[in-house]
Amino acid sequence: QVRLVESGGGLVQPGGSLRLACTTTGFTLHNYGVGWFRQAPGKQREGVACVSARDDSTDYADSLQGRFTISRDKAKNTVYLQMNNLKPEDTALYFCARGFYAKCGVQRENEFDYWGRGTQVTVSS
Repeated sequence: QVRLVESGGGLVQPGGSLRLACTTTGFTLHNYGVGWFRQAPGKQREGVACVSARDDSTDYADSLQGRFTISRDKAKNTVYLQMNNLKPEDTALYFCARGFYAKCGVQRENEFDYWGRGTQVTVSS
């Protein structure tokens, strides 16, 4: 059974950092791209970052301005999202999802098939 479970969210002050984790089971992480998405209240879900299968190439939303980094630990079946210099506008429910193509892109949300339930990130002073 394919599962993705997010963790690591919480409350952080502006300028702070968080590292989210997406723990996967039921499939071989090496063979699939995995992406991070977020949805803020009243807004559409948007792609944040993804890491493609095999070559670990990455794709990021332009709006992040280099503040986030996606990585994966295949031995732990886990994909991470390191978030630095957080801003109040980063407040959202963050989801991870499995791509059904080896090469993923954050703009191609329809190419992700299994989703986690999300972890809340709140950036506030």
